[in-house]
Amino acid sequence: MSRTDEIAARLRDVRTRISAAATAAGRAPGDVALIAVSKKMPPTDVVAALAAGQLDFGENYAQELRDKRTAIDTVAAAGSAVAAARWHFIGPLQANKVKYVAGKVALLHTIDSIALLDEVARRTPAGAPQACLVQVNVAGEERKHGVALAELPALLDRFGAHAQVRCAGLMLIPPLGEEAEASRPHFAALRALRDAVRAKPRPNVDLVHLSMGMSHDLEVAIAEGATLVRVGTAIFGERPST
Repeated sequence: MSRTDEIAARLRDVRTRISAAATAAGRAPGDVALIAVSKKMPPTDVVAALAAGQLDFGENYAQELRDKRTAIDTVAAAGSAVAAARWHFIGPLQANKVKYVAGKVALLHTIDSIALLDEVARRTPAGAPQACLVQVNVAGEERKHGVALAELPALLDRFGAHAQVRCAGLMLIPPLGEEAEASRPHFAALRALRDAVRAKPRPNVDLVHLSMGMSHDLEVAIAEGATLVRVGTAIFGERPST
């Protein structure tokens, strides 16, 4: 089996899992969008996934995203029938890397501080607001990125100070665990938090999305209300160690 065929088959399997999980949860399969996490994988893998109908891709590193997008654009310019990818930035974002992301991705999943939000707003070109999610440290892990629960309201309020950013929902990465069910309390907590904070109207904030769930626990995430699942290994296989 070619690499292209392998990726297409893996994508079919993941889509089947998403559809079955949504149906089991009493939801429409179309309510859940798949983000193929292509970090550390070559541009040729993205091209193969695009050929199989996948449009949304997630990257964790700002410069890798920049370079990979350029490589795929080069393939398209050479005459290959490559659909336009929708890029999501899903990794921790340093202030000095915002220039590679702001205004250049469909959705930025990892806003976790007022300072970072201000820098994204500053770097986003006028007239095209950057859609964002706020990453929340639901479990209160000391070394995990994400805004603390007590600081979330102030961060959401800050969106109202900028015309160049919009908040479309919340995101989390649960504590690492082998069992999918271990993630359920964290997914449920994010959903409950979203429902609670959106009771207060805020300018430039419309908390539609919950970005949660990966290869091993996407079914649990969908059962708990995920609208975006971030799947890498189940589509592309194990990532290179370097």
